Amino acid sequence: MIRTTAVLEDNTIANGLSLEELKAKENEIRWFWTDFNLPDEKEIAELERFFGFHPLAVEDCVNRLQRPKIDYYEGYAFFVLHYLHTEKIQKKEINIFLADRYIVTFHSEKSDQVERAWKEITMGTVTKRWGPFYVFYLILDKTVDDFFPILYDLEDRINVLDEQRKMETLFEQLFQIRRQLLYLRHTIHPMQEIVMEILDSEHLIRHKTDRAYIKDIYDHLLKISEMIESTREITADIRENHLSINTHRTNRIIQVLTVITTIFMPLTLITGIYGMNFSNMPELKWKYGYFAVLIFMALLGTGLYQWFKRNGWLK
Repeated sequence: MIRTTAVLEDNTIANGLSLEELKAKENEIRWFWTDFNLPDEKEIAELERFFGFHPLAVEDCVNRLQRPKIDYYEGYAFFVLHYLHTEKIQKKEINIFLADRYIVTFHSEKSDQVERAWKEITMGTVTKRWGPFYVFYLILDKTVDDFFPILYDLEDRINVLDEQRKMETLFEQLFQIRRQLLYLRHTIHPMQEIVMEILDSEHLIRHKTDRAYIKDIYDHLLKISEMIESTREITADIRENHLSINTHRTNRIIQVLTVITTIFMPLTLITGIYGMNFSNMPELKWKYGYFAVLIFMALLGTGLYQWFKRNGWLK
């Protein structure tokens, strides 16, 4: 589907224009926005036929998930941007052609960011700040801001995990969260490069207000990067803490088992000696020999237990 909204010279908004109407009203239009929303092959061909965009830029629109970038052509700039599907944390692509009098957006999948910006423009009141660059800012701003709910959700999941007791479940979920954070970091880093390039570009930044808008987005990107790194550190701390607790618990169990084994070692030695089949063992013929050995073993075991307890091996 191809849809167009235009701001006319008299500051009114014309929605629902076809490409033919757009061409017919060319002298009446101050600037316009055309959105290629899930276009078919015939509609894709209009990028080159009607707008005259470079074949390489059109090819980048068709070939999905290009690396985020800016290409400069005569009279316009071409952007490849990535946004995230907030529920699945899945990367999507949107392509933008930006010129002085128009902006053309292209996306082969539904984009909530474009929809929200479209509604804001088509249902709003024209102001002086409106223009192709402002629409570009709206889309970019909404694309960046949609990272925050994802990060807040991950932080909530981490807070729940911190109280998790089952080690297998904990480490499995921590691994999933860290993998998602790494995915976010790989997505956000190229976006930072693009925004920095926009700030340094004399072709794109024409007014101080434009710079202020993009600088605000860059600040958001920095905050997102800091949140990602901070959250990764928290997951690492949780993992290390639980590993330390588990190691301490294991060491404690081994310590107790070692004490028990140590107590029973001399007792086992005594029973082993008197379990030998020799006929010349005087103690075997002693009337109180059996009870004497039992008492000695009990005293020896109790003495060892008290000694270990006094030295802090048993608490």
